Amino acid sequence: MAGKLYLVATPIGNLQDMTLRALETLRRVDLIAVEDTRHAAILLRHYDIHKPAVSYHDFNERKVAPQLVAQMQEGKSIALITDAGTPGISDPGFYLVRAALAENIVVEAIPGPAAVVAAVTISGLPCDRFVFEGFPPAKKGRQTFFQNLANEPRTIVLYEAPQRVARTLQDILTHWGDRRVALAREMTKIHEEVRRGKVSEILAGLQEQTLRGECVLVVEGRPKSKATVDSESGEQI
Repeated sequence: MAGKLYLVATPIGNLQDMTLRALETLRRVDLIAVEDTRHAAILLRHYDIHKPAVSYHDFNERKVAPQLVAQMQEGKSIALITDAGTPGISDPGFYLVRAALAENIVVEAIPGPAAVVAAVTISGLPCDRFVFEGFPPAKKGRQTFFQNLANEPRTIVLYEAPQRVARTLQDILTHWGDRRVALAREMTKIHEEVRRGKVSEILAGLQEQTLRGECVLVVEGRPKSKATVDSESGEQI
């Protein structure tokens, strides 16, 4: 009988955000696939979980995924965790899920923290509809990335490394205009911070500061022009 793959969400900063179901799953599986063994060891040690762990990340996914699938076909249950948040969001989890499903292995989600959801809900921007675009390209395709999203009407959520936040905000200002934005960093941690305002205002506040911690940018979608609003309401323009 084939085993099972569990996608276990882990805290994005505060270890107390680990769910009871996630803990029970990690204690029950045969093996835990982790993004970084040293980082995962902190979480597992904190909750006194002692299970074999194997490294699974962007640079070895094509080699390790078939090995994990083979073990599940032999009946082993495997939990996949990342350094923070929900597996499959801006990490190689999708590749393993697809490989498991191709062999008719059951995949089960153990939901929990996700930085994208936490940031968009406290941003003060509309979150009934939003689009998540992950990390913008650092080099190739960067200009095209921002140009393609210029007319997106929904709230736009991006992940960004702290050293690139100012550059990304400048690109947003250039390609999308001076929209409302929320910059969230160190989510759920002691030094959690959310800055809200226009892109130009956030940029001005960053000129003499070095940011720390992964950041989430929540950006207002393309504002409706007066002509569009009048047209939709049926008024003559």
